Amino acid sequence: TELQLLLPWLLQLLHCVCHLCVNHTCETEAEGACWNSVMLINGKEEAVKSCLSPSELKGQVFCYSSRNVSKRDCCFTDFCNNETLRLNPEPPTEVSGWSQLELAAVILVPSCLVCVGVILGMCAVQNLRCNHIKARKQDPEEPVDDQTLVSSDKCLKELIYDMSTSGSGSGLPLLVQRTIARTIVLQESIGKGRFGEVWRGKWRGEDVAVKIFSSRDERSWFREAEIYQTIMLRHENILGFIAADNKDNGSWTQLWLVSEYHEHGSLFDYMNRYTVSVEGMIVLALSIASGIAHLHMEIIGTQGKPAIAHRDIKSKNILVKKNGTAVIADLGLAVKHDSNTNTVDIPINHRVGTKRYMAPEILDDSINMSSFESFKRADIYSLGLVFWELARRCSVQGIYEDFQLPYYDQVQSDPSMDDMRKVVCEQKLRPNIPNQWQSCEALRIMGKIMRECWYTNPAARLTALRVKKTVSQVTVVKDVKE
Repeated sequence: TELQLLLPWLLQLLHCVCHLCVNHTCETEAEGACWNSVMLINGKEEAVKSCLSPSELKGQVFCYSSRNVSKRDCCFTDFCNNETLRLNPEPPTEVSGWSQLELAAVILVPSCLVCVGVILGMCAVQNLRCNHIKARKQDPEEPVDDQTLVSSDKCLKELIYDMSTSGSGSGLPLLVQRTIARTIVLQESIGKGRFGEVWRGKWRGEDVAVKIFSSRDERSWFREAEIYQTIMLRHENILGFIAADNKDNGSWTQLWLVSEYHEHGSLFDYMNRYTVSVEGMIVLALSIASGIAHLHMEIIGTQGKPAIAHRDIKSKNILVKKNGTAVIADLGLAVKHDSNTNTVDIPINHRVGTKRYMAPEILDDSINMSSFESFKRADIYSLGLVFWELARRCSVQGIYEDFQLPYYDQVQSDPSMDDMRKVVCEQKLRPNIPNQWQSCEALRIMGKIMRECWYTNPAARLTALRVKKTVSQVTVVKDVKE
């Protein structure tokens, strides 16, 4: 029967206590773990219990603790996280039957013997290692170790090249990430968001961006670090990830995410300050579409990459590089698709996307959460809105429009879900496409792309790959005309 067929699969599931789940219980695969966490927030201990998927468990960072500030425990049997962690252990009770002197002797003597043995063993190992190094010259075929990766003569570009050409291309080793993060000097705050704050920092004289999450947003920090370290994710139009670390500053834990620094900041900031030429608009649009197409694409193979949907595409989550291209950033809400089981890995997170950019099916709650295609199509709707913001700032013969957010003339500055639902779902309104765009071939095609990204029916929308190909053909048309 069906029940008999399902029984072995059900037996493989690991059940855990989960504060945020229905019935306070969650399930994960046998290779996953139960997660138990307690963190000091404003002087109070706050506990979180949930499941870790196998992919989350591989990140390792989530099981680490910070002394006196946070404690995390990963365990591997049903409901093993149903215990209360404490940051300050209870004072030891008096031991009866032993005098203090006898107890000290019983503890100290074996401890001293163990220490002496460990020291002698370490000396012997070090001696062997030194002899081994002297006996051979550095072999160019020898794999690069952690110390070599962070050697003083290496710059960030070389480090990133090393990590993308050796191993799985999924990021630097954890120890190297921590070494980098702990030698960064913060310079100035360059932005704030609901997750926390972004700083410009210096590492060996080079600028880096440091995203510091509030301790309440630990899940977003971990999710973003996990997604950035997905195999084969590195791409010229995805923000270059460098390191993740949880830093104990004495009174609370700081959750750091270190990435490449781009002085122009977000596309939102850039378009507020500057107009763009037709060529500049095409370069930005093509690079944005390329980044999203790479996220959405699954790469098959042992060194493959799962398909990923962003879920919060907007101009504030796209950064502008010095060369005029763009990179996709802020992957804290991203979801991954497991093509083997055809399931969507949705993170447990209290954050939602940005209401102004939400697709109609999200606003009216008709989206099929079990279908990965649904998330990709919602990204495309948001991409159309970003293209509209960009096209307005395109200067053709000195004519351009002020920067505005989508639906600026329909809803207030901080719209509610109801406000957006009325405009997008009930009235079926979309941002206005000016008539003068018809006189410029590039703007005409951009307007056509937007309309095909905004369809109410998600299945009718373009794919990221089709958007990329169409925009790249605008460049070809322009070149031919010249």
